[in-house]
Amino acid sequence: MEEKIIRRDQYLGRIKPFIDKHIIKILTGQRRVGKSYMLKMIIKHIKENRPEANVIYIDKELEKFSEIINHSDLDHYVKLKLIQGKPNYLFIDEVQEIMDFQRCLRSLLNEQSCDIYCSGSNANILSGELATLMAGRYIEFPIHSLSYVEFLTFNQLEDKIENLELYLTVGGMPYQHHIGLNPGLVFEYLKNVYSSILLRDVVSREGIRNVSLLENLVAYLADNTGSVFSAQNISKYLKSQRVNIPTQTVINYLKALTNSYFIHKVARADINGLKIFEIGEKYYFEDLGLCNSIRSFNYRSDIGKLMENAVYMQLLRNGFRVFVGKFQDKEIDFIGEKNGERLYVQVCYALFDEVTIQREFGNLMTVADNYPKYVITMDMIKPLNTFKGIQQMPLRDFLKMEFL
Repeated sequence: MEEKIIRRDQYLGRIKPFIDKHIIKILTGQRRVGKSYMLKMIIKHIKENRPEANVIYIDKELEKFSEIINHSDLDHYVKLKLIQGKPNYLFIDEVQEIMDFQRCLRSLLNEQSCDIYCSGSNANILSGELATLMAGRYIEFPIHSLSYVEFLTFNQLEDKIENLELYLTVGGMPYQHHIGLNPGLVFEYLKNVYSSILLRDVVSREGIRNVSLLENLVAYLADNTGSVFSAQNISKYLKSQRVNIPTQTVINYLKALTNSYFIHKVARADINGLKIFEIGEKYYFEDLGLCNSIRSFNYRSDIGKLMENAVYMQLLRNGFRVFVGKFQDKEIDFIGEKNGERLYVQVCYALFDEVTIQREFGNLMTVADNYPKYVITMDMIKPLNTFKGIQQMPLRDFLKMEFL
């Protein structure tokens, strides 16, 4: 029976203009966020519009493709599958598993043999030799775990506070659609996903030797999501817990985790000109459920950090470059920059009292420009506060916004 495909139109809309264009389309993102699903959506769209299309599909997670080890194997396989006189489309899922794949793709592109689409779970596929051999010949489409709106659609849920809290708990890994939303069951599934990411996309690919140290680092990040870090401070903390890990090793392990799209590094920047500070960054998880499944304490005890993580991912999904803002002694949770425009966001669980209101709105008031400014809260209390153009907005509403 054919698998039912639930559309992810936000991504498909970005990719469609490049179909049949002389450029390689590369879908990147953490393992299990739905890259394979997106490739199938593109195939479905192509077949609906070009029934005569010849689609070549290679999934490196399937045993039947295990003999495609390097670029020569790939070239041989594809050449056997091409059909003269028909439009040919090549799809390769988890392309980083093929050694020197870029050599074959460059050749196929130069020969104009087929329209090429790939997916990958490690940022290194877009660096090094690929960047040298294929500069200007590929375009990247980051794919993320489900947004709040997608989470509701996939699971046929209503938009209400209980389901927002569920989203902040179990996250948005698409396969949950098949196993249900019981947090206990979801966390068991997510622990297996975590192990797969750590072993296949971090330990194996990055040559990590001390898996125990890596796991301790991940646990520390999960317990301190959204805190300002430096590799040196992390190293000192872990040593205080009798986990001896040199600063350079922390730096290497953090880079390996970001390369797998498991966590995202957010630099701090001065609001005037976005000058980047070299030390003191924040880390957020690609998926809230994965973060919660790793935490050593009850995730509900720090819901403000989960809200922060959700806001960060909403900005990322909408194509913003995101920074933590710094202005004199004030800090802005997020600056989002896109197409020369900006927005500023503060995240707070609730505006309990006048001191909290003054802090959250006051930080934004120090920013003199006229770009949009938001204070995001959990509550839906009316009327919401608006002060000098700064708008209080419930998290539910912010997570449903689409930014052009």
